[in-house]
Amino acid sequence: MCRRQGKNDVETGNNVVNTELYPMMLESPQMRWAFIRKVYSILAFQLLLTAAVAFVIVLVRPISVFFATTTTGLVLYFVLLLSPFIVLWPLFYYHKMHPLNFFLLALFTITLSFGVGLSCAFTKGSIVLEAAILTTVVVVSLTLYTFWAARRGQDFNFLGPFWFASLLMLLVFALIQIFFPLGKLSQMIYGGLVAIVFCGYIIYDTDNLIKRHSYDEYIWASVSLYLDIINLFLGLLDLFTAAD
Repeated sequence: MCRRQGKNDVETGNNVVNTELYPMMLESPQMRWAFIRKVYSILAFQLLLTAAVAFVIVLVRPISVFFATTTTGLVLYFVLLLSPFIVLWPLFYYHKMHPLNFFLLALFTITLSFGVGLSCAFTKGSIVLEAAILTTVVVVSLTLYTFWAARRGQDFNFLGPFWFASLLMLLVFALIQIFFPLGKLSQMIYGGLVAIVFCGYIIYDTDNLIKRHSYDEYIWASVSLYLDIINLFLGLLDLFTAAD
């Protein structure tokens, strides 16, 4: 007797997602979906680790007091601020080398999490909560929009040079703010610009995740999205703090 094989028959493997992510897709949809799930799993781990480190720093008050009131703490604070950028270079070159890539990723995430935690420790709890909620809503909305737009044939690769130029502008703006503080209004403008630019980067990097990253670039894809989300959160935190 012949058994009719259903569309979702587990034995045949047809239960794997077979939906094309964008028109004229030449690669295997199953492999691309598996890659996307892997990247978002790593990203979720990074965000949970960041939240845990930040929570400990905010909860254990002596940690933030140490960094704010002692010379050793201030020096260590600047070292921690520079550490993610230092780790980022070997992570970029070895992001395909397992298991070194995971070790460097964890180190990068922890060092950056200290900066995020200290920023939260010196900010009102209500402002941190507002920034976290808005960041979550924006990230989920932009991610869903990018998948929807890609399915309908839209491509955001052309935005790369524009967002890179915007990032350079923000870096110059930040240097001006450090050496020539321009007050709360300037801080609000800067925070708003950071939020806008990294909203654009979330769309751009999600589009790259869907179409352009190779399957062994899962670490770098997660790092890109992680930086987008953290910078969006810090930009909103800056904006809300200046507006308070």
